[in-house]
Amino acid sequence: MLRPTIRNQILGIAMGLIVLMAITSMLSTVMARRIAHQLDELTTKYVEAYGHLARMNIRSLEQALAVRRMVIARTQSPPDEAAVAEQQKIYETKGQDIDQEANAARSLINAIITDMSTASDDARLGRIDDRIETLNNDLRRYLGEEHKRLLPLLEAGNLAEVRASLARTEALRDELNQKVDEVRKDMLAQVRADAAVTARDQQRAILISVVLTALAAILGLLFSFFVSTGIARPVRRLLEGTRAVEAGRLDGSIDVTTRDEIGQLTTAFNKMVEQLRHKERIRETFGRYIDPRVVEGLIEKHSLTATDGQRRVMTVLFCDMKGFTSLSEGMTPQGLVKVMNHYLSTMSGPIRSHQGIIDKYIGDAIMAYWGPPFNEGAEQARLACLAAIDMADRGTALRTELPELLGVRSVPSECDVRIGVATGEVLVGSIGSEFMMSYTVMGDAVNLASRLEGANKIYGSHALVSEATMKAAADTIEFREVDRLVVVGQTRPVTVFEVIGRKGDLSPAQLTLLKRYSEGLAAYRDRHWDHALQAFREALEAVPADGPSMAFVKRIDGFKTNPPADAWDGSWYLDHK
Repeated sequence: MLRPTIRNQILGIAMGLIVLMAITSMLSTVMARRIAHQLDELTTKYVEAYGHLARMNIRSLEQALAVRRMVIARTQSPPDEAAVAEQQKIYETKGQDIDQEANAARSLINAIITDMSTASDDARLGRIDDRIETLNNDLRRYLGEEHKRLLPLLEAGNLAEVRASLARTEALRDELNQKVDEVRKDMLAQVRADAAVTARDQQRAILISVVLTALAAILGLLFSFFVSTGIARPVRRLLEGTRAVEAGRLDGSIDVTTRDEIGQLTTAFNKMVEQLRHKERIRETFGRYIDPRVVEGLIEKHSLTATDGQRRVMTVLFCDMKGFTSLSEGMTPQGLVKVMNHYLSTMSGPIRSHQGIIDKYIGDAIMAYWGPPFNEGAEQARLACLAAIDMADRGTALRTELPELLGVRSVPSECDVRIGVATGEVLVGSIGSEFMMSYTVMGDAVNLASRLEGANKIYGSHALVSEATMKAAADTIEFREVDRLVVVGQTRPVTVFEVIGRKGDLSPAQLTLLKRYSEGLAAYRDRHWDHALQAFREALEAVPADGPSMAFVKRIDGFKTNPPADAWDGSWYLDHK
C-alpha cells in the first residue's frame, strides 16, 4: 500500500488540478472553435446572402430606370437612337446582374444547409432558397415578356399603349420586390436566430469555465489547510534551528522524528549545519585568495551575492609592467613564478594599504577598484590616485631588484610600470555561472581604465586618469591635462590627465613643466604649431625626460608634412598610426 506522504498528497492534488485544467482547456477550445465557426458563418454567409438579396432589389430598380430612360429617348423629336441602344444594353446588363445576385444568395444558403457542424434551420433555409429561385424565374419571365411587348409599341409610336405597358411593368416589379423584401425578412430572422444560438453557446462556455475554476480553487484551499496542519509542528522546529544558525550557533542539531519529506528536510538541515561548520574552518584559508572584505561580504552580506548587480560609481585601476612579457621569455617556470609573485606583491601592497580591492591578476596585469560598500564615495578617487603614486615609486625600485631576481646585470630601460585609473558608473555584483562566481565590476569606466593604462605607451607616462577621477581627487593630488583621446570602442573624446604627485610636493622644475606644458597644449589646440613646439621644448628643458612633451614634439613635427584636416577638433585616436 502506498504510504500517504506529503509528496504523494501534493502529487495527487496536482494531478487532479491538471486534469481539471485540461478538461477546462479542451472544453473552452472546442466551444471557442464552434463559436468562431458560427461567427464566421454569420459574417461570410448569412450577412452576405442578405446583401445579395438587397442588391437584387437595387438592380431591379436600376433596370426599371433604364426602361424609362429608353422610353424618353425614343419619344424625343427626333428620337435619340444611340441613347435607346445604350439604355437597352444597360437593361440587359442589370438583368444579368439580378441573376448573378440571386444565384450567389442561393449558393450561400445551400452552403449553410450542407454544413452539418452548425445548428441551422435547414428546412426554413430550403424554403427560402426555393422562393428565391421562383422569384428570379418570375422576374425574368413576366418582366421579360412585358419588355418585349414594349419595344414594338415604341417603334410604332403608340404612346398610350406604352404608358399602359409601363404601368403593368411597374405593378409587376413592385409585386416582385415586395416578395423579395419578404424573403429578406425571413433571412434576417434566420440571422438573428443563429446569433442567438452563438450567444447561448458562449454563455455556456463561460459558465463551464467558471464552475471548473471554482472547483479547482476549493480543492486547492482544502489541500492547503490539510498540508499546513500536518507539517506545522516539524516546520516550527526547523524554524527554531534556523534562527540558531542565524545567531551563529552551529553546535546544535535537530532530532528527526518523521520519515516523510519533513524528516528528509530535517536531515538535510543537519547536514547543512555541518557544512557551515566546515566552511567556517576554511574561511581564513579562503581569504588568502580573495580580498578579506569581499569574503566577508560574500559570506555575511546578502548584497554581495546578488546576481542581478547594482549600478554604482566606482574607481577602477589597471596596472601593467611594460616589457615584462619579453623580459620573462626564456625563464624557467620556477623562476617565472618567483619573479611574478615578487612583482605582484610589490604592486599589490599600495592597493591594499590604500583600501583598494584587488579584483584579479591577468598575467602581469592587476585590476583593482575602490567604492561602496568598501570605501566612501568621496574618498575612492583620492585613494586610487595615492595608490597609483606609490605603485609608480615602487615600480622604479622594482627595476633595481629585478636583475638580482633574474640573475642578470640589468634590465631594459623600457621595463616600467603603466597605470590607468577611471571613475564612473559601473555594474557591480556577483557575475559568473552556476559553477563559479566572481564579485567584480563591469562597464565603461572599467574599459576606459584599461585603455588609459595602454595609452601610457603613447605618452611615455606612468599614470593616466580620467577627468572624473581628477575632479574627485583634485584637492589632494596634483594633475596635468595631457590630451583629449578617443579610445578604442568609443566615438566621443575624453580628457585625460596625468598624476604628477601629492599636493604641495612638487619641485620647481615640475611646476615649470606644468606651466609650459599647459601653454603648449593650448597653442596646439589653437593650431599654433610653432608656439606649441616652443612651449613643449621649454617643458623638456625643465624636465628632459618628460614623456608627454616628447610625444607632442614628435606629433607636431609630423603635422608639418601631414597636417590634420580642417574639421579636426584636436582629439587624438589611440589606434592612430
